[in-house]
Amino acid sequence: MNILLTHGYFLEEDEKEKRIMRPYVPLGILYISAWLEKHGKEHEVFDSTFSSFEKLSELILNDPPKILAIYTNLMTKLNVLRIIRLVKNEPALQQTKIILGGPEVRNHAINFLQYGAHYLVVGEGEASMLELTEFILDGKGQLKDIGGIIYLDAQGTLIKNPERGKLKDLDLLPDPNRKKVNLQLYFDAWKNKHGSSAASVSTMRGCPYTCKWCSRAVYGLSYRRRSPAHVAAELQRIQENYTVDQFWFVDDVFTISHKWLAEFNEVLQQKNMRIRYECITRADRMNEEVIQLLKSSGCFRVWIGAESGSQKVIDLMDRRVDVEQVRNMIRLSRKHGLEAGTFIMVGYPGETREDIYETARHLKIANPDHFTITVAYPIKGTGLYSEVESKFTKDLPWDQFTDRDIDYARTYNRKYYDYAVAMISNEVYFKKSLRKPVRNILQWPLFKLRAIKAGYLMRKEEKRG
Repeated sequence: MNILLTHGYFLEEDEKEKRIMRPYVPLGILYISAWLEKHGKEHEVFDSTFSSFEKLSELILNDPPKILAIYTNLMTKLNVLRIIRLVKNEPALQQTKIILGGPEVRNHAINFLQYGAHYLVVGEGEASMLELTEFILDGKGQLKDIGGIIYLDAQGTLIKNPERGKLKDLDLLPDPNRKKVNLQLYFDAWKNKHGSSAASVSTMRGCPYTCKWCSRAVYGLSYRRRSPAHVAAELQRIQENYTVDQFWFVDDVFTISHKWLAEFNEVLQQKNMRIRYECITRADRMNEEVIQLLKSSGCFRVWIGAESGSQKVIDLMDRRVDVEQVRNMIRLSRKHGLEAGTFIMVGYPGETREDIYETARHLKIANPDHFTITVAYPIKGTGLYSEVESKFTKDLPWDQFTDRDIDYARTYNRKYYDYAVAMISNEVYFKKSLRKPVRNILQWPLFKLRAIKAGYLMRKEEKRG
């Protein structure tokens, strides 16, 4: 085996994700796979999602690859390090070259290389990965001429080659190489948990917005998009080859271009295509016409980012959106028959108890169908990380923790925010229960009592400091 691509995510080891059960196929390595295949590079893909570390180990020990390329993000970092240790410690794998790519590697480059990775691919990976494999396997070209890679020279000095220019025409990308994985496992997981199967699709790369907590380590501050016809053709091929109920567009801001959305809807109508999908967007890139286009093109659920119900906190995040507009777009989406979801973050620097209660009020007014709440954490390379780096409460060993584990001196202690999440959730559930039929009357006091209890515990933690 010359080249093996994998991603080191094992669903069976993730209790939280097993409860949520919304696994998505690893599009990143499937794009790399498609690019390698297009250029005649034989390779294999080990999709770890429904497999195990033991089975991956068995595969690479029985048939040692010359190149082991691993997609690396915040969730998979510790598993990636586990795979690197295996390769380093097994005599049979000493000739295997480890290549890492993905959002986690750029800002932790020296750590990954000193730990045992041989090369890192940063930014858009298709062309860099192809040239790097040609250098390793065929001796083609020179390492210094491969754009978008980082490595250590013979003296152990960190070498960062010039960044590779971003692909301007995304229509040149082949479809992700979905035939390399068992999509039915994903479809079944979704169907059993949610009643509908789902396939993920990417229409764009990059994001032009500047939210301080968001990582742009791969595609940067950019916006490039495939043509509506190109996207529709991919959707059509998926429908022809698989039985799938709906699509999930993984783009950061699906409605960023109203012109693109109108053309996309027109292409679907011309092809007489019927699709059902959900997507993510921003309130400032929505209006009534956009919502109607979403519904006409098959959208059934739109996620509208807010992060906070306090305009002060939104401004601290450099989110550049008006909280009242968020509420209006959530309500308008629901008015037009779309489900509306939103994201909330607590514990952001400068947030106070008043801001947290304002967030609860915001959700009760907006009344989204779905919402998620997380406690803010800093990802290296972001504005938030730079802002709080001097306030970290613990010095965590890099090879044992991820950025998710980082805590910093906030307005209140860490436990306070766990209670804040419970308070907000139960206040919103209480409000929702009041809107439901009388048969749900027994839920009313339960949610309210939980909210009151969480609020009481918040105040206790506030006094502790």
